[in-house]
Amino acid sequence: MGTKTQPQLAKDNERRIRANDKDFNSQFKYHNNYIKTSKYTLLTFLPFNLLEQFQRLANFYFLCLLVLQLIPAISSLTPVTTAIPLIGVLTLTAVKDAYDDIQRHLSDSQVNNRKSKTLRNGKLVEAKWSDVQVGDVIRLDNNQFVAADIMLLTTSEPNGLCFIETAELDGETNLKAKQCLIETTELGEQHDLLWSFNGEIICERPNNLLNKFEGTLMWKNQRFALDNDKILLRGCVLRNTQWCYGVVVFAGVDTKLMQNSGKTQFKSTGVDRLLNFIIIGIVLFLVSICALFALGCAIWEGLIGQHFQLYLPWEHIIPQEMVASGATVIGLLVFFSYAIVLNTVVPISLYVSVEVIRFAQSFLINWDEEMYYARTQTYAKARTTTLNEELGQIQYIFSDKTGTLTQNIMTFNKCSINGRTYGDVIDLRTGELIEITEALEPVDFSANPHHEIDFRWYDRTLLDAVRSDEEHSQNFFRLLALCHTVMAETVDGHLEYQAQSPDEAALVSAARNFGFVFRTRTPNSITIEVMGRLEEYELLHILDFNNVRKRMSVILRRGNQVVLYCKGADNVIYDRLHGGQEDLKARTQDHLNKFAGEGLRTLVLAERRLSEQYYNDWRTRQQEAALSMDSRESKLNAMYEEVESGMQLLGVTAIEDKLQDGVPKSIANLQNAGIKIWVLTGDKQETAINIGYSCQLLTDELVDVFIVDGSSVEEVEKQLRQFKESIKIFDRFRPGGTEARNHFNSDSSMDPMSVAMTQTSAFMQDANGSTIPPPPPAISVVTFRWDAKIKDNKGGPDSAECNDIFGDPEKNMDGRRSAPSVIVDENTGFALVVNGHSLVHCLSPELESKFLDIASQCKAVICCRVTPLQKALVVELIKRAKNAVTLAIGDGANDVSMIKAAHIGVGISGQEGLQAVLSSDYAIAQFCHLERLLLVHGRWSYYRMCKFLRYFFYKNFAFTLCHCWYSLFCGFSAQTVFDPMFISVYNLFYTSLPVLALGVFEQDVSDKNSVEYPRLYTPGLKSELFNIREFIYSVLHGAFTSLILFLIPYGVYKDGVSHNGFILSDHMTLGAVVATILIVDNTAQIALYTSYWTIVNHVTIWGSLIWYFVLDYFYNYVIGGPYVGSLTQAIKDLTFWMTMLITVVMLMAPVLAYKFYLLDVHPSLSDKIRQKSLKKVHSRVSSDVRRTPSSRRGRRSVRSGYAFAHQEGFGRLITSGKIMHKMPQDFAFPLGLGTKKSQTLHNSVAASVDGMNNKQSNHANNSGGSKSNDNNNTNLRHNQNNQIHSSMADIRHDGRASGDTYQGSASTDELSPRAPCQDLDTINL
Repeated sequence: MGTKTQPQLAKDNERRIRANDKDFNSQFKYHNNYIKTSKYTLLTFLPFNLLEQFQRLANFYFLCLLVLQLIPAISSLTPVTTAIPLIGVLTLTAVKDAYDDIQRHLSDSQVNNRKSKTLRNGKLVEAKWSDVQVGDVIRLDNNQFVAADIMLLTTSEPNGLCFIETAELDGETNLKAKQCLIETTELGEQHDLLWSFNGEIICERPNNLLNKFEGTLMWKNQRFALDNDKILLRGCVLRNTQWCYGVVVFAGVDTKLMQNSGKTQFKSTGVDRLLNFIIIGIVLFLVSICALFALGCAIWEGLIGQHFQLYLPWEHIIPQEMVASGATVIGLLVFFSYAIVLNTVVPISLYVSVEVIRFAQSFLINWDEEMYYARTQTYAKARTTTLNEELGQIQYIFSDKTGTLTQNIMTFNKCSINGRTYGDVIDLRTGELIEITEALEPVDFSANPHHEIDFRWYDRTLLDAVRSDEEHSQNFFRLLALCHTVMAETVDGHLEYQAQSPDEAALVSAARNFGFVFRTRTPNSITIEVMGRLEEYELLHILDFNNVRKRMSVILRRGNQVVLYCKGADNVIYDRLHGGQEDLKARTQDHLNKFAGEGLRTLVLAERRLSEQYYNDWRTRQQEAALSMDSRESKLNAMYEEVESGMQLLGVTAIEDKLQDGVPKSIANLQNAGIKIWVLTGDKQETAINIGYSCQLLTDELVDVFIVDGSSVEEVEKQLRQFKESIKIFDRFRPGGTEARNHFNSDSSMDPMSVAMTQTSAFMQDANGSTIPPPPPAISVVTFRWDAKIKDNKGGPDSAECNDIFGDPEKNMDGRRSAPSVIVDENTGFALVVNGHSLVHCLSPELESKFLDIASQCKAVICCRVTPLQKALVVELIKRAKNAVTLAIGDGANDVSMIKAAHIGVGISGQEGLQAVLSSDYAIAQFCHLERLLLVHGRWSYYRMCKFLRYFFYKNFAFTLCHCWYSLFCGFSAQTVFDPMFISVYNLFYTSLPVLALGVFEQDVSDKNSVEYPRLYTPGLKSELFNIREFIYSVLHGAFTSLILFLIPYGVYKDGVSHNGFILSDHMTLGAVVATILIVDNTAQIALYTSYWTIVNHVTIWGSLIWYFVLDYFYNYVIGGPYVGSLTQAIKDLTFWMTMLITVVMLMAPVLAYKFYLLDVHPSLSDKIRQKSLKKVHSRVSSDVRRTPSSRRGRRSVRSGYAFAHQEGFGRLITSGKIMHKMPQDFAFPLGLGTKKSQTLHNSVAASVDGMNNKQSNHANNSGGSKSNDNNNTNLRHNQNNQIHSSMADIRHDGRASGDTYQGSASTDELSPRAPCQDLDTINL
């Protein structure tokens, strides 16, 4: 009964779509293409919004109070006192929510009303995106967004190719090639054929995997496999393709873009959550007080009150027969009466004030000129008004890379040619380097008709060398113009390049500007223009780039010369150079280290001249390997290793992946503030690491950079275990570590330097005691300080983590001389790099804790090749496991889920659309503005809010608890001390404006100092400024104030008589006097509390004091209040003034004394900075307080600067001719597979399968090692092996036969056997 049949199970796990068949597709009820991110409609707004608001505890609490105040028997206050503020709060919040939802409606409408060309009844009609249905055939034109996830049917390009840009999905602007099925390309753009297309697609259900698609097309009784290469995703942009057609597979919320968007979460600040907890505590406190007073009232009525019913008659609802029951009922009613009277401890005006302060702070962010980006005329924008103070408590920042840290612009900055470096500008008079700025005049390339106006180069010597026909520089740029997969096309008479990666675009562009212009290519030729002269080369092979080879090569023929050009990673190319060029290699390595130290991306260039005889022999064996049915890939790799050896070093290119302005300084300042920064990017590992160094997230002073790249759970667990051991070893032998302290204590006379040497040598032995070479320096700066006591700096710099790996050793308890205090360079530490496929295992339950343990001890973490959903999962993990406040920043649609998952989401309004901005809480134009957003506005907002809350609770407890003291003298009757009107307007008119001005304008130090001293941010990380302890202090301070405030006037005025005989001991006079002293005390307290005075503060503070007397006179004399004349008579007597003076002095003296004590004995960092500002002392500040990030320019690095964003596959498309606009038979070298010579060659290859040369195979295998300069202790043995391989490669190259190297002689009358389509197996896949 309950089991499903097989067809039913299949339907649950698959999706069936039939093209152009609306009736068939409608039975499955697939989502349409309508997008809805709004929450309300016109009809549902009021009920849903009120329901949402009353889910907040405070609003519900005040609603219950309002209901109680409507009952006359228990209320001593009018319901208006609660109703007006409650309605005001609900209205204000509703207006804000309505505005936010209107913006979402407008955004939805803009997207849903975009136009898309759709086939309807055989005709192409324009339809809205929202009207597109699953199964529709739609047309896309060049530079148009893809409306839904579609299966590609046909394109304008040969072989069914099209090119897309996926910046909205993964942040990458590189062009990606897609190709439809050959069987559907014949449909062309014939609408009748497209309308008659009735193929049925069976595919996977909607999911969030951007790089995976599995499906089958059933058409004409045949089945065709569908994969990700045949799918265009919503959010992509069609590039360099005139048109294409496709069938909609996923629409609307089912698209992979929307599946990765994540759910919108309700966000609240830590202060909000603490306030909710505090309110619960206050309510419990009020219930206890009310119960105590109700009990007291019942006892008083039973013992005393029953005898005074003539003067104090009981209500008619009170039982008169039995005193006990009557007293009990009175006590029960008094319970609710006191609940109403004492509710001002948490007045609803608190929430009104909080909303107003946040609203004003949001405008301060929006109006900040320092966060204005002139180039795009963009201001920072606070898109929410509820999270401002959370900006001051951020512990983790999760950042995207492309478009967030970088501009996604590559520039050719420097190079090294034949051991000489170019790119630096030297002052000929002083010999010093000139800093390159916008003011420096660039080299003029206008003599070159193909030069690019935007190209900037400042070193004249390189252009002079090229124009003087210097051989090495000419070879250098000739290689750049020939060794690539760039496509050229002429648009409006202007030559334009379409590159698969921005790296290649920058290199080919540089060659173009220096006079080596890449003009055109065919599948078997490439043409360049050198100083006005055309050079045409026959393209024999492209040995394509991939992540394993880390290099690409081309083999070319011109005339009778065959040459191999190669570019790749430094360690890979160096292993494949011939011997005899050690001096050149050493000088070039020096330049590589220099470029890497400056954060530039490097590629090494090399060439090899091949003899015709050697090339023909190699080609025969290469074809043999390509046709092999056994281990084809390994055999081809061996052939590539052979030919890419014995090369001559030409030079090095250094490209800058341009960072946004001020990124290194911002990251250094944010890290110095105690914030941990993680980079989550979809880029490759090498690219991500290179940018990490460029922006100073990674530094050469790091002890180690751990790389997690295991493909299975076991491999990842093993790597994490090794890294954990490395951290333990370092922690044990670091300066100040346990082993160092024990060693020092055992021999107190030991010289301090020997301690450092002993600790360093600990890294030089493995577990077996054998000596191994040390890794790069673990500690860059070590100083010993023999101070007897290191003064604790209260409020000083602390890490966001509880346990800092670099803590100082504690003093010995037995009084022996302890180890010296050690100061370790704050840049030392560890970094972690995790690949996307490994991150899947790291986030699994079994490895989650181990991953977190290591990551939390690392100075920086970089996750590369991650999907949008993985970004969100990482953020959720830190939120859940570390209970930390997180911020996510990005600029593309791939960052939306991460932005929504974090406590704070920041969108950068960059070049990749507005998806991230629309989902964010704050929008900025540049990453560097994040520094000011957090360190200035975030810190100020948190500081102001905490100060506001502390004062607010103080003044309200001081006001409300007066009723408690008075209850002891009024028989617990719920009689109020103050005039009911005073109670109603106390928080609204008398004390609201000064505290609002405090919450909006207060600042302890200036914005300049907030950025200059990032450690000021630290208190927010620990929630030091407002927590349970600070709240209790405010409550106790308020209780003390209320006690003094009530008892002194009560003692003075009880049984008091004025000098003219008037009796002073009446209730109204006492209430007026206490109320006046309360207002004066509030004014004095907030004046003392204010650090930063503006005209607004002066007007609100002193104006509120005056306003109190004006309103009291108006209410009592104009309106005719019950307390008329009470205050007027009181202030005429000297008793009032003396009472007020004594009370205020008693209240202010302890506060002043405590503040002076803290300022003198335990000054905070802000106190010190403020004192120095007042004294105007410009002295150098200790490094533990202030840190200015050092420039990376000129630093030497021991790591590789290699990074190349290229992807495998374009070489295959070029040599096959599929990427060309013309078909292969139209090209200049018609040497196809069908030629007689090529057929003969294939036959000879097939006949000699068993004649493989083992010597060449062994030769290739010896070149597999690479000298890695990663600072990984766990890879030391591997690096040693690589060095051995490298040395043997040099020896082998010295002894190479002459026919394999530079002699390029060959017979010129012999036709080339090169065929345009036979190279499909030449590319290593």
